[in-house]
Amino acid sequence: MAAKRSAGLVLFRRPGGGSVPTGDDVEVLIGHMGGPLWAKRDERAWSFPKGEYAAEEEPTAAARREFQEELGLAPPDGAWLPLGESRQSSGKVVTLWALAGEVDLDLVVPGTFTMEWPPRSGRIQEFPEIDRVAWAGVAQAREKLVAGQTVFLDRLLDVLAADPSAGAKRDES
Repeated sequence: MAAKRSAGLVLFRRPGGGSVPTGDDVEVLIGHMGGPLWAKRDERAWSFPKGEYAAEEEPTAAARREFQEELGLAPPDGAWLPLGESRQSSGKVVTLWALAGEVDLDLVVPGTFTMEWPPRSGRIQEFPEIDRVAWAGVAQAREKLVAGQTVFLDRLLDVLAADPSAGAKRDES
């Protein structure tokens, strides 16, 4: 059986816009996973917007679709920077791209999913895919993200180190 695959976006911004990006001046958009299984957790309970896709779907199309489904917003325009893939402890293969941009967190309307809750109750309930979103610095994101996704933070910093102008705050005067 083929491993499940998931694709998504690491939306990032550089509020300070320094000439050499470091983890101190890069923020990423993360979402707290929704539903009762994650409700009382904070550390290791956040994720980048991503989701599963079938073999016949292009990973970039899946990443765009999942961003829209999870946040209720289209991804901002801009260059997608490949961060590669990583096999998670579950066996799932996650592929992510970085994208410099901004979103208004007040406009986020998360998608929902249904599950039986409480277990074996026969009651089907609807929950948000993510119940809150936040911008987090790299150090904070490293503590909050599920462990298997932290590798993408290092890859983002590597991409930004190779091209310091990627995602730099522009002077708009």
